[in-house]
Amino acid sequence: MRAIVFTELGGPEVLHLADVPAPEPAAGQVRVRVEAAAVNGWDLKTRAARIPGVPLPEFPAVPGLEVAGVVDAVGDDVTGVRPGDRVVGFADTGGYAELALTSTFALVPSGLDPTRAVTLPVSAETAHRVLRVLGVADGETLLVHGASGSVGELAVQLARRRGTTVIGTASPANQDRVAALGATPTTYGPGLVERVRDLAPSGVDAVLDTTGAGVLPDSITLRGGTERIVTIADPAAADLAITFSSGARRDPDELADDVTSLARGELTTTLGEVLRLDDAARAHALVEGGRGGGKVVLTPHPSHHATSLVRGLSSA
Repeated sequence: MRAIVFTELGGPEVLHLADVPAPEPAAGQVRVRVEAAAVNGWDLKTRAARIPGVPLPEFPAVPGLEVAGVVDAVGDDVTGVRPGDRVVGFADTGGYAELALTSTFALVPSGLDPTRAVTLPVSAETAHRVLRVLGVADGETLLVHGASGSVGELAVQLARRRGTTVIGTASPANQDRVAALGATPTTYGPGLVERVRDLAPSGVDAVLDTTGAGVLPDSITLRGGTERIVTIADPAAADLAITFSSGARRDPDELADDVTSLARGELTTTLGEVLRLDDAARAHALVEGGRGGGKVVLTPHPSHHATSLVRGLSSA
């Protein structure tokens, strides 16, 4: 099969198309003929440099954490799915390929395009996880740094479901998008503490940082301490006694609920540029430069790709 691989660490240019053996499903796994694979920050990190505490990938390495596509083979002990079903889930093998294995997946409802479905698994899992850590509840106020990003936008929506008031930071261009998600928007940068205090005179009960943009000191000021502040992106967390949340908790039932909500329009995600599989290097460069317009997606099949930006809040 064709797949995007890298055989050394480096910039986007180390990614290239190659022929590799097709994976075979083991017990508990299904094999998917990939229609869409999402590009995530973790893909960029593992491609670019050795990460402390994380083993080097086995070369040639195929990146990609999220896939959507049609099941073409089923391993032992798998129930509720059969060849021909469309699923979305977390890739056990690299997702930037024509075929990939997954053991945590959900059926994709009719009418939900795979390029939209694949925007969900990693961001939704992260958003659920950090909200559980923060314990936000009805009547509380949550500050989300990076509310227009892929994790931030879902955290806003899931917190609003809990009855939580949300203040979300974003660039001036994304203020309307944050408001549409149900949050009170504000810009980041100098004067943030004063702006948030004006919006929440009684204070904020919890803070989520999705940006890693040096906002933890202001967050501590707003909270009056380090409790109930979580970051998923700032390595300075340890020095500041702030919780750094990592390590996915992959729950197929939770994923199925989220996919259903996405299909019904009860959750939205932002789909950015959709590119062909062999444009993986360009996709990584777009994400690194913050120019993807949302979640960037690769597809091995020309019928599922667009040559121009496809932006907006996705729904059924």
